[in-house]
Amino acid sequence: MITIRPLLILSGVGMMMANPAMAQVYQTYGTHNPADVSPCQTPNCVYPRAPGNPPNPLWPVYWQSNWTMYRVYGPDASKYPPPYAGKPPQGATYQTSYGATLYDSTWRGKSGEGAMEERYDQYCLPIFPLDNHFSCKFISLGDTAYFVAGEGRPTWMPKLCLFSPLNHPPRRDFVSHLPYSAADSARIGPGGQGYSFWVSAQNGYVMQVGASPDRTADGGILFGYGFQANVKGEVMPQSFYFSGYPLAPANAPFVSQNYTSFAATQPSPDIWAEVSGIDPTTLPACQLFDPPETAGGSTNAALKAGSSAPVRAPTWGDIGRWKVRTAP
Repeated sequence: MITIRPLLILSGVGMMMANPAMAQVYQTYGTHNPADVSPCQTPNCVYPRAPGNPPNPLWPVYWQSNWTMYRVYGPDASKYPPPYAGKPPQGATYQTSYGATLYDSTWRGKSGEGAMEERYDQYCLPIFPLDNHFSCKFISLGDTAYFVAGEGRPTWMPKLCLFSPLNHPPRRDFVSHLPYSAADSARIGPGGQGYSFWVSAQNGYVMQVGASPDRTADGGILFGYGFQANVKGEVMPQSFYFSGYPLAPANAPFVSQNYTSFAATQPSPDIWAEVSGIDPTTLPACQLFDPPETAGGSTNAALKAGSSAPVRAPTWGDIGRWKVRTAP
């Protein structure tokens, strides 16, 4: 059962009001930005491997892959934590949608190195407290991450906004920033390697290694990545699994993007042209983690029984930066 708490807001709101878009920097424990941005509990957010653990997988220099996204929800969602070897287990309630990821570590530009696009068809990434029934893209060029909203987006949402000025594509060795989980690996199946942790939204610290048991009700947020050896013995990406926004309208306690047709081929340079010539300082803030109060379906409008205080669950944008808002 998900515990609903009084509405909490980012402690850096005052700074963000001065320059909202450029202030959007999120803790990713070394995966998307420098380790010193996050409250790491290991030097440089790198997890040493124990004897008997498999060596860290490495992404190809560039790659492209389609994926199937499973949104697992409902009162029994906690019984079915990821990773999933294929579809979620029998008995789980889930929704299926699709998308693709394109990655090129050789890209270089004024904003840094590395390029990546994650394209969500029909349903956007469900980690935000809003209805995600619209297509979208996240495009990262160097340190700059853009968000492109597609067909069906909310009326208040701009077509293009700055997601973050410090959110680069993961480096090829990014899995070093995640602890190894034997239990996750077993659920992937033979040749599986799972790496994950639950992070406390309250203080940003790691509260558990491995996706099971479910820590959503404790204010935890899951981040995990799975690999699996193919018939040639090559260790390839298997799935990206994580916490979505657990309350309606996103209603996504668990999400898993399971890769299909993975290929170590270089994306066309035309992919990045959609945002490559845009000055990010001219773009508005996205407001994805904190949509306008007037947005239809926003959980900020929900009320806790017997209280006048708005309620919501933690999001990735809140990690380590929560502050109680005093109800009037």
